[in-house]
Amino acid sequence: MNVEHVALWVRDLDGMAQFYASRFGGSAGPEYRNAANGFSSRFVSFESGTRLELMRRADRLGPDPDGRAGWAHLCFSAGGRGRVDALAAEFRAAGVTIADGPRLTGDGYYELVVLDPEGNRVELTA
Repeated sequence: MNVEHVALWVRDLDGMAQFYASRFGGSAGPEYRNAANGFSSRFVSFESGTRLELMRRADRLGPDPDGRAGWAHLCFSAGGRGRVDALAAEFRAAGVTIADGPRLTGDGYYELVVLDPEGNRVELTA
């Protein structure tokens, strides 16, 4: 089994697609719209084959509209520690919020945690 995609409710569909495509080496696909229910989405595809589905609907603006627990974070494998450190510098220079790290975690990961433009946690690990 492989993860095919992860879905995330967002407020700014185009801004979030641009963020994930430009900052994580993805390719943002076209917008899909369903006029009947006001739903729209865009997929961001990555070289690994994994995709991130960004979804928007006027009546669903939070991370989980049904009140269940939302996603905790999205994790990208960045390669080695040097690459994680370089990404930390790139994100800082671009004004992206660094929430934690880079650091070695208790469970052995070397990670950096950043916040996307809507405050979602994104991990980058070595």
